[in-house]
Amino acid sequence: MANCLVIGGNGFIGANLCTALANSGHQVLAFDRFSRGIHAVSHPNVGSFIGDFMSRSDLAAALKDQDYVFHFLSTTTPITAESEPSLDLRTNVSQTVDLLELCVAANIKRFYYSSSGGAIYGPQGRSLYAESNSTLPVSPYGIGKLTIENYLRYFRVRHGLDSISLRISNPYGAGQSIEKRQGIIPIVLHQVASGGPISRLGDGTMIRDYLFIDDLVRMILLLVDRRPQYDVYNLGSGQGSSVNTIFDSIRRVTGVDFVTRDLPKPSTFVDHVVLDMTRFTTEFGKPNLTTLDAGVNSVWDLVREQTGQTSSTHSANEVLLPQPRPDSFSTSMSG
Repeated sequence: MANCLVIGGNGFIGANLCTALANSGHQVLAFDRFSRGIHAVSHPNVGSFIGDFMSRSDLAAALKDQDYVFHFLSTTTPITAESEPSLDLRTNVSQTVDLLELCVAANIKRFYYSSSGGAIYGPQGRSLYAESNSTLPVSPYGIGKLTIENYLRYFRVRHGLDSISLRISNPYGAGQSIEKRQGIIPIVLHQVASGGPISRLGDGTMIRDYLFIDDLVRMILLLVDRRPQYDVYNLGSGQGSSVNTIFDSIRRVTGVDFVTRDLPKPSTFVDHVVLDMTRFTTEFGKPNLTTLDAGVNSVWDLVREQTGQTSSTHSANEVLLPQPRPDSFSTSMSG
């Protein structure tokens, strides 16, 4: 069992990972700002460290006596990184390099980084993307993720820091924040609960690899229990679902035949990203994954509980979905 520091431990994946690590017997420290007083994790083996990712002293203090570090915090999203590319460089990239230096000084045994399972590959016209394929990101968000992966390689060679990049697909499930415009599934389900037509970017044929959060954290745990063979892994379902397929699943689960309105897709729109899971399944076996309808139903139950609704009705409200993203796991600094 190890001492584990989860940076971004109050975020979507971070909070779920904290619980999973603690349930496996690890001692976990969740690092986040907790600026809104929201603590997503309640477990006797999970402690809280209120800190700012941009503070080198906060990071250094949190690293004391830790074995593994899980970097699951991002200061930007694909949308904010595109609107201000230098912000990603000045915050995510620069501060992660500082974090890696601190990890070397703290003798961290292994560093796990939440990279991107879609943005990092870019539009190459493949049906599946394997870890050995070229990385050709066209968005500032993906470029930043790849830059950090390259720095991990540098710190591995120069300082011997053991690290693993997790190229995560489109996870969804409990804990996604619609306030942060995080994930098409919870956003649409919340809008269905409140009623109203839903806008989509493009014609709904864009294909992504959606993965239920419980399945994702189980995969990550397999990479913690022993030293993996590789330093980069795709983590996804290995199956593609179009936006239209997602909408159809939501209609089946909710029983609401909502209306959609199409809007032009952005220039950085990537039409097809599905992850090749051969490397992971060869080493760890094929995971038993949650079906799309079952996962959507789980989120729908939570949405109805949060909104206090037992049924859905239409209204004149409308929500504009954010740009369909190659991944939707990033947490903000203000978690």
